[in-house]
Amino acid sequence: LQDHQYSSTDIGTGLRVYSSQCALCHGPNGDLVAGINLRRGQFRRPLSDDDLRRVITTGVPGTPMPPFKLQPNELDGLVAFVRAGFDLGGTAIKVGDAARGKPLFESKGACGSCHRVNAMGPRVAPDLSDIGVSRSPAQLYRAVTDPNGSMWPINRPVRAVTRDGRTIRGRRLNEDTYTVQIIDENERLVSLVKADLREFELGKASPMPSVAKTFSSDEIADLLAYLLSLRGL
Repeated sequence: LQDHQYSSTDIGTGLRVYSSQCALCHGPNGDLVAGINLRRGQFRRPLSDDDLRRVITTGVPGTPMPPFKLQPNELDGLVAFVRAGFDLGGTAIKVGDAARGKPLFESKGACGSCHRVNAMGPRVAPDLSDIGVSRSPAQLYRAVTDPNGSMWPINRPVRAVTRDGRTIRGRRLNEDTYTVQIIDENERLVSLVKADLREFELGKASPMPSVAKTFSSDEIADLLAYLLSLRGL
């Protein structure tokens, strides 16, 4: 088992702890407390795994959330169960610290050289401003470690050659039977009529490199935390 994710045993332990200790207040689906949906990973603020452990063990002063004295394996299991989306067969990915993840995104990963966040950065890759709302930790983990396998069809790279021999490369934004719209390499929106093209090819390989070879497991966890913190302006 790789150390970026929890085991199925952890998730099973978490289910037992949640059912006996947490379900009365949070509900069987984790959505009975206002502003929180544990199954969907929605909290009042982004929380790392360590944050979750602290909340569970110390409680939240001024609220009905009491402290719980759990064994280390029970605490890990409860975090794993939440990260797996309450799914015993799910994948529970570890989530680190968003403050450490932000500079990794901007420097070591050079993610900002292609992705746009909160109106800053280029448009050659998908805008990530609210990616934390639409993707789970497991989905984001797959996206950064296996870009080819997790690439959405609409985001596939495009190479088009016009009848006069001009080659246009970019990222597909929209396509119908007769036209295709792309963001080209110069960040311009280009609409092409398919009947006017000599060649039209959708790439299978993502231009995004995997972080698995350059980031440690802890760094990946921190990067995921930062991406989960992106919830729009």
